[in-house]
Amino acid sequence: MKNKLQILYIHGGETFKNRKDYLNFLKNREIPLEEKNKWHGAFLKNSLGNKFDIIKPRMPLADNAKYEDWKIHFERHFPYLKNNIILIGGSLGGIFLAKYLSENKFPKKILSLYLICPPYDNSLPGEDLVGGFKLPTSLSRLDNCSSNVNLLFSQDDEVVPVFHAEKYRKKLKKANIIILNGKNGHFKVSEFPEIVEMIKSDLKNIK
Repeated sequence: MKNKLQILYIHGGETFKNRKDYLNFLKNREIPLEEKNKWHGAFLKNSLGNKFDIIKPRMPLADNAKYEDWKIHFERHFPYLKNNIILIGGSLGGIFLAKYLSENKFPKKILSLYLICPPYDNSLPGEDLVGGFKLPTSLSRLDNCSSNVNLLFSQDDEVVPVFHAEKYRKKLKKANIIILNGKNGHFKVSEFPEIVEMIKSDLKNIK
């Protein structure tokens, strides 16, 4: 279908101050034996139907992420993108998009932007947010990158505490900041109907 809208989804990841911490993480992290059914997988695709092309880049070294690496890989996709694109970033992918769109002009018209539980800074309870993902002082470019900028947080998020929402709220004058309940902490859910409805309503804003 030639006129499908594109959704570009940037997944999350981990960052570490040094190699020792990274190796310690590898030695002690839980090994999942069952594939987890995540909302940004089959649920999103099946719920939106055939009006959308969902693009999900595998960002470099997600377990030990560096912003500059992600930026290079992200920009490699630009020749294949179309106007009225929908951008979604989850967790580290959310702050990646927040930083990129605060510092750079995106080459296509952004129909809407969704940042799902993006950390604002390094005040995380169990992780160091390093690797170049620090936000600039001004987020005005992010605030104006689209007429439909949305940040969604979970009330009981143990990874990115909900007070990060208020930090963004102080910097963003136009963005729609939503705090949800029942998202199993860090949006560890298999279904996310709220974002599906929001994306479907985005179709009304196409010009």
